[in-house]
Amino acid sequence: MKLLTFHTEKVLRVGIKTERGILDIAKAASKWEKDFSILQSIEQIVDGGDEVLESLAQLLALAGDAEDDELWLREDSIQLGPCVPHPGKIICVGLNYRKHAEESNLPIPESPVLFGKFGNSIAAHGEQIPLPQGSSQVDYEAELAIVIGKKAKHVPKETALEYVFGYCNANDLSARDLQSRTSQWLLGKSCDGFCPVGPYLVTSDEVESPNHLRIRSIVNGEVRQDSNTGDMIFACDEIVSYISSYMTLMPGDIILTGTPEGVILGHPKQEQIWLQAGDEVTIEIEKLGRLTNRFQNEA
Repeated sequence: MKLLTFHTEKVLRVGIKTERGILDIAKAASKWEKDFSILQSIEQIVDGGDEVLESLAQLLALAGDAEDDELWLREDSIQLGPCVPHPGKIICVGLNYRKHAEESNLPIPESPVLFGKFGNSIAAHGEQIPLPQGSSQVDYEAELAIVIGKKAKHVPKETALEYVFGYCNANDLSARDLQSRTSQWLLGKSCDGFCPVGPYLVTSDEVESPNHLRIRSIVNGEVRQDSNTGDMIFACDEIVSYISSYMTLMPGDIILTGTPEGVILGHPKQEQIWLQAGDEVTIEIEKLGRLTNRFQNEA
């Protein structure tokens, strides 16, 4: 199932992407007098787990048999929100692709390199991302994002993926000059809008194996990164297990799993052309769709 959020005048609503269009969950639930209280936000749906997904599947079946076109929206007629608007935690894994570590001239990590982003960095597909006034070296990073579906603590690797609700595209945008200003990466990673996610939150059953997905970034129509999640040093199950050993993961938490080679930082200095106002970056991961954002100078 592909879930998404979209803007209305007052609130973010939740929809389901289908071949027929976007099912407006609120309208469908009202039509069939279903309990909408557990379907009002992505966070509630993720927290509800299998029981809520079964309710959504039933709702989808009812809507699919109905001729009521008002339940369905054209995707190009709505403004999408972030597929996970309010994550409790955003945990990122650095240097998690072998070739990216090599292009960065850094040793292969022996343990996952973890850092964080904050909620202010969350952005949506189609949203304009501001380039910070105090930075001139903004870089893209195509990443597979894991969205946790169940409380997880001391989870073994063998069962770690059972705690995953789904996956989405993410762009771990990085202001490299701010990132390298000190030994801590946080400032360069947490500028406003520096974590676009979406357009869809795809449930884990549709993805099956997250460790064998093609992943690409495309800048102004030019492919810059083209790899596979199989090049990860620490696979998705290892990452979830490792993090859960030290902190409790909760439904709705996001884990960014690292980026492959091809980022601007990995180019020779004389070839480094950083993101500029007007640039368009698309993150494309197999089975997850395409996440596109344009950049503008910060007001």
